Amino acid sequence: MKPLIVLTFALVLLLSSCMRLDNNLFHNTAVSIYLMEANKAQQEITLDVTYRIPDSLIHLIQLTSDDNGNKATIYAEYLGDRSRIATDTVILYFHGTRDNMDYYWNRAKLLANVGGKNRFGVMTIDYRGYGMSGGKPTESGLYADAEAALKWLHNNGLSGDRLVVYGFSLGSAPATNRVANPGVLTPAKLILEAPFASAAVMVQDAAVLAMPPSYFTNLKVDNAQEIKKIQQPFMWIHGTADDFLNINTHGEVVFKNYHGIYSEAHRINGGTHTNVPAVWGIENYKTAIEHFITH
Repeated sequence: MKPLIVLTFALVLLLSSCMRLDNNLFHNTAVSIYLMEANKAQQEITLDVTYRIPDSLIHLIQLTSDDNGNKATIYAEYLGDRSRIATDTVILYFHGTRDNMDYYWNRAKLLANVGGKNRFGVMTIDYRGYGMSGGKPTESGLYADAEAALKWLHNNGLSGDRLVVYGFSLGSAPATNRVANPGVLTPAKLILEAPFASAAVMVQDAAVLAMPPSYFTNLKVDNAQEIKKIQQPFMWIHGTADDFLNINTHGEVVFKNYHGIYSEAHRINGGTHTNVPAVWGIENYKTAIEHFITH
């Protein structure tokens, strides 16, 4: 193919709406009802029956998210005994860009089995426009939705010193934002798995033409800058074979920019964007998460 043809083809792709980062980043899937456990997806993580969470410890919750007057009803799931939120340590998990909470069910179950069955409470949410949650996904909506979850936990007795925030992929944005700019609760610790450095870097990674990132997206997410504000202990996990969010241009940058009191890095050799716990080893993953939370 001649250079001019290649250049023209690239330009057409980049200028098309399907190449807008705000469209590509939010791979939301709406549902009319959340599936029962046996039908939930596994996202490259297979867990045996010992990881099953009793129905009595699975709670579907409705939250009102207020994004500067733009309100939406969003849905969350809490795994654990709600009566113990006032005394438990809780992991607030923000999932990735694809689908909805059903797709990440095994990840939530895995966290609920860290250190023993339901040792820690686990809460996960569907951002507006995902799953059964109303509204349309936006960057400011992500942060409002995260704050709605934090308010619910606060109202149920959780204090910030017992809160661990975990963000995976897209979820690294609300996770980092809420730790860097705390609202009703100030989280005690932050875990990021496969975080992206910024919307600008995502555009640079994908683009073959040197054009301003703002030409393609309205997103201003900049985890690499926000992480500089954070002093709480930070755990970073990233697969070396991640072909969606490159470990060098994204994860390493975020980790390097952290200047808080404690950090640990886990570069998982051969791990892709979605299978890090499996490649690392489920037991290794659980042990590392438990150690970080309890030490």
